[in-house]
Amino acid sequence: MARAVHGEARGENHIGRVAVAAVILNRANSSLFPNTIKEVIYQPGAFTCVDDGQINLKPNLNAYLAVSDAILGNDPTNGCLFYMNPKTATSRWMRKRISADSATVIGNHVFVP
Repeated sequence: MARAVHGEARGENHIGRVAVAAVILNRANSSLFPNTIKEVIYQPGAFTCVDDGQINLKPNLNAYLAVSDAILGNDPTNGCLFYMNPKTATSRWMRKRISADSATVIGNHVFVP
């Protein structure tokens, strides 16, 4: 999980990294997604870091601390299941999910239920 957080959010502040970790946990706890962390992370097309190989980068301490905080129950997204960086995201499907009423902005990412 730290590898996924590092690959997805290493440029974010601590809360931004915790938010990405929380989304992974939220998905694992949702009936809409696989029920293990590994299956959530490696679900085809779910995370860019898996698709582009950044999942293989060695995570830093910040990634481990963010994962720890999320596991301890810190969820700055309030249960969100999706996120994207609107500056770099290319998914039209994801862009359609973003609405001003449901979006939570944390760092460079927009989180949605």
